[in-house]
Amino acid sequence: MTIKLVGFPISTATLRVIICLKELAVPYELDPPPSFQSIKDDDYIANKHPFGRIPVLFDDDFRITESRAICRYLTSKYQGKYNNTILIPNDVHKAGLVEQYISYESFYYDPPVSTIVFEEVFAKKYVGNEPNAEAIKQSREDLSKVLDVYEKLLEGKEYLTGEFSLVDIFHCPGTNLACGTVTHADLWDKRPNVKNWWNRLCNREAIKKSFEEIES
Repeated sequence: MTIKLVGFPISTATLRVIICLKELAVPYELDPPPSFQSIKDDDYIANKHPFGRIPVLFDDDFRITESRAICRYLTSKYQGKYNNTILIPNDVHKAGLVEQYISYESFYYDPPVSTIVFEEVFAKKYVGNEPNAEAIKQSREDLSKVLDVYEKLLEGKEYLTGEFSLVDIFHCPGTNLACGTVTHADLWDKRPNVKNWWNRLCNREAIKKSFEEIES
């Protein structure tokens, strides 16, 4: 078995898969493209991702794209094979709650976080644009409302569904950059339940090692 992950660790989507792989203790090889520009080449689009994006995962001769789909695939195939970590419970109700919170992450949490990360981290360094202050301001306001809801959802719980799951992983890459690399930690710090949840995630060994991929 050979798993190859095509992507850059600084990419939040790629890092999402890296965390999943490490949590499941699945061995893999990271294969960064030659450059960010190369993922728009005809060969890449034909043989890796039809929209010229990252990440792409190859499991022997099987190819799958899109980080959340990749993580679901990895969990479905490898959960319980290398360790005892459970990311999607077998219980249908618990699994349903994981999917519910994944929807919250995808549609409410991720959009403002991704805008902040793009403007603060990627716009100047990789695109050559100055950060859009108005977009950042609006995203902070939107994220603040989302985190108010999360503060209530996390009341009395260590993780979003009560137990560590795939949905917690999905929140990690963007939050790491928005809360750590960028000076927006106040949004998490002033909400005790949210702050404790995030600190708990940061202290997981697999997640700590995954964040180190950005610095290597």
